Amino acid sequence: MVTFARFGYRKTSMEEVARAADISRPGLYFLFSSKDSLFRAAVTQALERDITAVEHVLADTGRPLAERLLDAFDQWAGRYIGPLARDVAVVIEDNPGLLGEIVETTPQRFEQLITDAIAVETGHAAAVRVAQTMISTSIGLKHQAASRDFYLERLEVAIDLLVR
Repeated sequence: MVTFARFGYRKTSMEEVARAADISRPGLYFLFSSKDSLFRAAVTQALERDITAVEHVLADTGRPLAERLLDAFDQWAGRYIGPLARDVAVVIEDNPGLLGEIVETTPQRFEQLITDAIAVETGHAAAVRVAQTMISTSIGLKHQAASRDFYLERLEVAIDLLVR
């Protein structure tokens, strides 16, 4: 993903990816038949890693809800704050046709996880609106933030207000 972020999808060659992965180009082609399949696999792996981390954070019900929500958003979006990280998100956003349904199903799964966590304390009807507002806030902050710390500080305030 770092190589795709650095060069963009179109300009990234299998040679560049092979070099970054410290594998031969034929070895890379043995694992992935094309750049498209490699890109799909890389994005799928990243999104699945993120959603698994979110599930794990939200499942820790021994911690306050606001803390779990902040950690969940950090796992989902916080790691994509900053120059190179922002480029990764842009590469994903700019190439939705290559990725198929995962670019829709994984964010929907994230929204459901956030909603379910909030619903335990507020009921489902209120939880849907609160979760959607938190996600919108996160998206806005992600585009505004120059650093992960800034993103998390602002998001913590928003979560505190919304959880009340």
